[in-house]
Amino acid sequence: WRSRGGFRCRSLQRPSVRMRQAWLKSLPRSWGSASLRCGLRVEEVAHLHLKDLDLAQRRILVRQGKGNKDRVVYMSNDADRTLRDYLKSRSASKIQEIFLVNKGTCKGKPISVRGIQKRMEYYARKTGLDVSCHQLRHTMATQLLNADADLVTIQDLLGHARIKTTQRYAKISNVKVQRDYYKAMDVVLQKLTTPKLRSLSMN
Repeated sequence: WRSRGGFRCRSLQRPSVRMRQAWLKSLPRSWGSASLRCGLRVEEVAHLHLKDLDLAQRRILVRQGKGNKDRVVYMSNDADRTLRDYLKSRSASKIQEIFLVNKGTCKGKPISVRGIQKRMEYYARKTGLDVSCHQLRHTMATQLLNADADLVTIQDLLGHARIKTTQRYAKISNVKVQRDYYKAMDVVLQKLTTPKLRSLSMN
């Protein structure tokens, strides 16, 4: 779905309800929510520290993201609950990275970028869905755009230097196109109901 030179981004396609439920059930909601709801890159998820969390304000400071730039992202209600639940069950450790390996010989150590990617590959095989870490970010961008979030806002949340990059990530679905069309057409038709404007349009 992408090439290193010039890539075409896509969000998660709409799978069957059963497959979608199976995937969501298997995906670790802790670091999965950080990408799907907060728009973090897989590297940013792996390098997230406890000091970067502001649970009171439901926001996360992403330090030195792509381009060595800091940015602030926010947590949705479900992401906030998920992260709080994870922190309660997280093993007591002096390690500052938030997300730790929960089993195997590396249990208790910070999860690596490759570790997250391998888990995603496992869930993809398990559920039969074509999913990746990057697609979680794409999905958030598309969902926000379809909910009428401003493109510049999405750009800031994703940490993009150029708006064109955000446009590639944010796949406008037919739902938004249809909604925008009817909304604009309603305005057009409403104006035409005014007698003066109606007569002008017919001349």
